[in-house]
Amino acid sequence: MRIGTLGAGVIAQAIARHAIRHGHEVVLSNSRGPASLAPLVKSLGPLAAAATPAEAAAADLVVLAVPWPRIPEAVAKLGRLDGTVVVDATNQFASLSPTPEIADLGDLTGSEYVASLMPGARVVKAFNTLFAQYIAPDPRHETGRQVLFLAGDDADAKNTVKDLTSEFGFAPVDLGTLREGGRLMQLGGPLSALHVLKQD
Repeated sequence: MRIGTLGAGVIAQAIARHAIRHGHEVVLSNSRGPASLAPLVKSLGPLAAAATPAEAAAADLVVLAVPWPRIPEAVAKLGRLDGTVVVDATNQFASLSPTPEIADLGDLTGSEYVASLMPGARVVKAFNTLFAQYIAPDPRHETGRQVLFLAGDDADAKNTVKDLTSEFGFAPVDLGTLREGGRLMQLGGPLSALHVLKQD
C-alpha cells in the first residue's frame, strides 16, 4: 500500500515507521515543502519519500496529522478525494497554550467536521486517543496488544484501516460511526487518552 501523510510530526512519523517496517511505501508532506523533510526521509530509508500535500493525498490511504487550527489550510487545495481512505488522527485543540482549549464545533464531532472539509473522502477516526509515545513502539506486548479505537461511516474504509493496523500489531476496536464512535474518542469523550491492551 502507498500511504501519504498530511503533516510530518511525531504521530505521522510513528505511523510511517510502522508502515515502512511492514513493506509499505510512505509519502510524507508538510506545509514547509518537501526539501524540509529530506533528513527525515533519509532516516526512514528507501520506502519513504517527501512530496507536496497534493501528491501525498494521491496515495492509497492518507493520514491527516496536523495541528487542529491548520486543518482547513492543509486540506483546502487538495480538491475532491473521491473514495480515498483518510485516517483522521487529529484532536480538536483550538489552542494548547497557555491552557488547552477545545474547539466548539456545536453538534458536530471532530471527524464529522474534518469530513466536511474533505469532499469525497472516506474518513476513519483513529490514533487520536493515543499519545505519540504509545503509537511509536511495537504495539504487541507480553500481556496483549495495544487497543486502537476507530470509527467511521464507511464499512470498507474501516476494514482497510483495521487490516493495516492489525498488520502493525494493534488490536483495532470498531466503535461505529463518526458521530457515535467519534464522540467517544474525541477530546472530552470517555475513551480519550485511554490506553488499554487486548488479551489474545
